[in-house]
Amino acid sequence: RPTLAGRTIGAYRILSLLGSGGMGDVYVARDQHLERDVAIKVLPEAFTHDQERIDRFRREAQLLAALNHPNIATIHGLEEVGGVLYLVMELVPGQTLEERLHSGRLPIDDILRVCSQLAEALGAAHQRGIAHRDIKPANIKLTPDGRVKILDFGLAKSADEWKTAVNI
Repeated sequence: RPTLAGRTIGAYRILSLLGSGGMGDVYVARDQHLERDVAIKVLPEAFTHDQERIDRFRREAQLLAALNHPNIATIHGLEEVGGVLYLVMELVPGQTLEERLHSGRLPIDDILRVCSQLAEALGAAHQRGIAHRDIKPANIKLTPDGRVKILDFGLAKSADEWKTAVNI
């Protein structure tokens, strides 16, 4: 896919590609109004005419907006400019758990801290009727100050969606 690095979309100057996944590319961007760096998740151009993908992308934004927890990455907005649909999110510093594990095992105290924070975040999401459905080391960020942040709610479902899916 072509990169958006160097372009400006709305109020955001795209600085660099952070990562790519099935539902989009994530960039580091500079919010030129608030003068802060953010993460921008862009729906790929190939999906801009796929209503199911657009609906899933919007649903991810709505589910994230329903959550407010220190261990879940914060969403700032869902925007569309010039046919580009994107989420604006907190830019979480640090390594993913996957990246961290490449350098060796975690000490038991770190494992307990990570698991405790994950359980708190997932518990908060479940209380709001939201299941993440894609918890894996690549979707867990470890910040330099020891905080765990869950990322990527692209496969999340609400309790209402589950009920519809199983005809309850």
